[in-house]
Amino acid sequence: MERLLLGTDALDFLEKEGFPVLKNALAKDEGEAARVAAEIGFPVALKLSSPDVVHKTEAGGIILALKDAGETKEAFQKITSAFISDHPGKKLEGVIVQKMGSGLELIVGVLRDQQFGPVLMFGLGGIFVEAMKDVSFRCIPIDARDAKEMVEELKAYSVLKNPRKETIDLSVIEDLLLRISQLVENQSGIHEMDLNPVFVSTKGISVCDVRIKIDL
Repeated sequence: MERLLLGTDALDFLEKEGFPVLKNALAKDEGEAARVAAEIGFPVALKLSSPDVVHKTEAGGIILALKDAGETKEAFQKITSAFISDHPGKKLEGVIVQKMGSGLELIVGVLRDQQFGPVLMFGLGGIFVEAMKDVSFRCIPIDARDAKEMVEELKAYSVLKNPRKETIDLSVIEDLLLRISQLVENQSGIHEMDLNPVFVSTKGISVCDVRIKIDL
């Protein structure tokens, strides 16, 4: 049976597979949200957790850069109150508290084409993916050469190569692409996957959000 994994379920799935995921936890009330945020370390982001809402930003379900417990509690109340008001009868699981990511935003996707089978997509996230549609594709499985070419084919490759005069180790991106390819090859039940955003910086690479369609 196909299932859509969202929120902490999807992040936990990737983390168990050994992928770098930003620290996160589900909070059921504002007090728990504040405690979790303190444990994770400020600044944090709060994100709505509901199986009935896929696009959290459009639903006003994301608040970023919270600096202390007071801001976290206020954000929890704002997100949950808006959800209850705008989505009567829909299920609210709570709010995900997550460490704030930093760096360039990437997007990595997997889709299944009727002719070619599983296909891997990669691009820069944020304004680049929306404004420029700057992405590259390869059929899965890919090898190290494919991963390198996927990065170099982007129109915004120069941004990746030298963002704000900082040096990013592009091999961490190539490694992520290879590992996603291997995961899909090993787990044929994965139909679609959307990692967006993935943050990359001089400190490394971290998955912030993911959506997975999978047979469980």
